[in-house]
Amino acid sequence: MSIEPKEPSTESAAQNLFNEEIHATKPESRVDLMAPLAARMRPRTLEEFQGQQAILGEGTLLRNAIERDLLSSLLLWGPPGCGKSTLARIIANTTKAHFEDYSAITSGVADVRKVIETARERKRASNQRTILFIDEIHRWNKAQQDALLPHVENGTVLLIGATTENPYFEVNAPLLSRMRLFRLEPLSREAILDLLQRALTDSERGLGMFKVAVAPEVLPHLAELAEGDARRALTALEATVDAAPQDAQGLRHITLQTAEEGAQKRSLGYDKQGDEHYDTISAFIKSLRGSDPDAALYYLAKMLLAGEDIKFIARRLVILASEDIGNADPMALVLANSAAQAVMFVGLPEAQLILSQATCYLASAHKSNACTLAIGRATEEIKRHGATPSPSHISDSRSMNGRKKMKGQTYLYPHDHPNHYVPQQYLPNGVQGTPFYEPTEQGTEAKIKKRMEDRISSQK
Repeated sequence: MSIEPKEPSTESAAQNLFNEEIHATKPESRVDLMAPLAARMRPRTLEEFQGQQAILGEGTLLRNAIERDLLSSLLLWGPPGCGKSTLARIIANTTKAHFEDYSAITSGVADVRKVIETARERKRASNQRTILFIDEIHRWNKAQQDALLPHVENGTVLLIGATTENPYFEVNAPLLSRMRLFRLEPLSREAILDLLQRALTDSERGLGMFKVAVAPEVLPHLAELAEGDARRALTALEATVDAAPQDAQGLRHITLQTAEEGAQKRSLGYDKQGDEHYDTISAFIKSLRGSDPDAALYYLAKMLLAGEDIKFIARRLVILASEDIGNADPMALVLANSAAQAVMFVGLPEAQLILSQATCYLASAHKSNACTLAIGRATEEIKRHGATPSPSHISDSRSMNGRKKMKGQTYLYPHDHPNHYVPQQYLPNGVQGTPFYEPTEQGTEAKIKKRMEDRISSQK
């Protein structure tokens, strides 16, 4: 929402002597109809604020602190469009403190020094606190963040920071230790649906002044595309309504095709909880298992375009690396696990490059399910015949079983023997169904198979 400043009082005019450029005063409720829909529909009170019940629900620490105007310095961490800057503006509407609004992208230490100087004088003259809100605080380097530290420490300013990045990596530890950290989650599909419906019917701030007929599948589609980002959802809705054709009565017809044009994204018929979700991931895994990188990349692209959770895709790649590749290419698991970690570190859109690399490698790798079959056979053996105690010579010497001395059974230390191998009994007596692990002739596993066969033949 565009904020119109209040007429300066005698007090605020005096404050201008110390700070010529006032960045924020108490926001007004006046609406700038030229502002984007996402700005006009920005919640103004805690009651209008959507989601984040874990930290803002009735009786929570943060809500009580806001309502009672007893805030301490805090850091809001969450993805774009989840309400970080909106919450800061709600605090500005609620608190009796003076509110200064800055962005770390456009402001630096010199700006903050002016705020600190004015805040110190304000506190001395009228005992009024100053809240300094810094959006994108992770954009400041260590030296810039350090400049805030003494003034947060002595209470000259109450700092509210907002960041999309992991603060444990991007915010200095001394500064972070003096702030309460609150993590905001992406908005749920239901919360975004509610926002879209309110925007369509709100005649003061939203699109309620238009006559609009919306097909039932449109709002769920826009909510799905938003991926938890309220700003993205409202921007897409505004573009959709603006572009919608009108009939003779001035009624704007919003179809799925219109919504696709407004959001600049086609509907892929992909429901993260429905059949298409399961069908696509199944096709993806089977294409990888079948060593078809082109098909696997197609389904990967489909999932990414539909907004599938990248963590879900990465987990499936890690599983496949063991289940279907195994020791035919031991590097497959290393690469898949590294890709999963990199995806979490980098995030979208660049994470798609990492997922593509992992997909191409795993699809092209030698395949073997020997390790998968091996654990299945061993598990089945125990289920059928029960778990038998290990032989005494390889049991812990402190256990009852390990203290049993059986004739001719002494543990042989493999490293004391040629090739670091010596045949001896490791399986319990009476175990059936072996061998559990039968290496294939694929890739590295062929070498493992030959090594195992050589050891068996050496015992004859």
